[in-house]
Amino acid sequence: MNAVVISVLIMLILSLLRMNVVFSLLIASLVGGLIGNLSLSKTVEVFSEGLGNSAEVALSYALLGGFAIAISKTGLPNAIVRMIIKMVGKQGESKRKQYSKALVLLVILFMSCFSQNLIPIHIAFIPILIPPLLHILNELHVDRRLVASIITFGLITPYMWLPTGFGAIFHDIVQSNMAQSGLVVAKSDIPKAMFFPSLGMIVGLLLAFFTYRKPRTYKQIQIESQETQSFQQRGVWFAIIAVITALTVQLVLDSMIFGAFAGIVVIYLSGCIRLTEGDRLLTEGMRMMAFIGFVMLSASGFANVLKQTGHIEKLVEQAASLIGHNTALGALLMLIVGLLVTMGIGSSFSTVPIIATIFVPLCIKLGLSPMATIAIIGAAGALGDAGSPASDSTLGPTSGLNVDGQHHHIWDTCVPTFIHYNIPVIIFAWIAAMIL
Repeated sequence: MNAVVISVLIMLILSLLRMNVVFSLLIASLVGGLIGNLSLSKTVEVFSEGLGNSAEVALSYALLGGFAIAISKTGLPNAIVRMIIKMVGKQGESKRKQYSKALVLLVILFMSCFSQNLIPIHIAFIPILIPPLLHILNELHVDRRLVASIITFGLITPYMWLPTGFGAIFHDIVQSNMAQSGLVVAKSDIPKAMFFPSLGMIVGLLLAFFTYRKPRTYKQIQIESQETQSFQQRGVWFAIIAVITALTVQLVLDSMIFGAFAGIVVIYLSGCIRLTEGDRLLTEGMRMMAFIGFVMLSASGFANVLKQTGHIEKLVEQAASLIGHNTALGALLMLIVGLLVTMGIGSSFSTVPIIATIFVPLCIKLGLSPMATIAIIGAAGALGDAGSPASDSTLGPTSGLNVDGQHHHIWDTCVPTFIHYNIPVIIFAWIAAMIL
């Protein structure tokens, strides 16, 4: 038995049965460690050691939550909502209502894509933009599973395809790990090779628009700590300055923690919030983002257990032994292995170094071109980012859409994104491997 396969399946099954994702990861870690010949005490030790790897991420999300609450006090979200309400029109104007629905979804799509490349703030925009829009989405009877699919698309596709922002980081990881494994490729070839896998994401998004096209009714619930803020032009301008400041500090210092902190300081200086409100502000923000933080911590411990068992390498080697000289089967199995690894550890960026060591020699042995090898490794790394209960590409959408308790992380975010994105990406990445 392979510890990776068994533990990932246990984690997914328990999550589908609506067990808390953190508990699912804890149980899967214990089972994975024991199957991987680690003692119970060693498994707990390795899991605990792995928690430190995501401590920075957890603190980042807590401060981003505080920053989001601070932004809400300036009136900027209300200004956005007012602008969109003007576009929505009257209830009776069905045609205009459909146009407005399309416009709101396009705004969310563009913001999601821009958060990875143009303005690389990742999921920080979600708690700022999505909760104030829930009232409008409810009025338009938009299925939140579609919104989750849109956001997840925007969080993944740009870094897969475009060599800017987080995409530049992902492409650099792919290039450097392929070079270390014996295949030097030009970074300019990566976007070309990733065109087909990215096309799979686009097809998945179009399918999601079709699948969730029917109206869905939600209760209009007053969101705690999202009470109406008075619209003040001064506050809005300071909010914009705070966002720019946070972005600048994040890019200069390469730290989301100090970027969010700088943004909060600007809002303090604006007078929109008082210094004495600091404790309540951070408490509200941490409560809003705590779910993501705890899941990311648990996923980091889980990933460390899987690495220590040595069964990730065994899984890759077992897949290689099954392949023989069958190129078509080899490409498919490599993609499935990437899916399993990323589903388990929740990070596409961390999956590439794990799989590249074996996949590069295997692709060379099978006679696959460098472009086909890029497509397989890049897609295998990104597969599972959509649909994984432990990925920030699914945790982020849930954090914004579930603030009123009407959106389930597994059934409303993970399952829809897994079905609509992973299956098309496997198909299109396999095609890329065959024709490139």
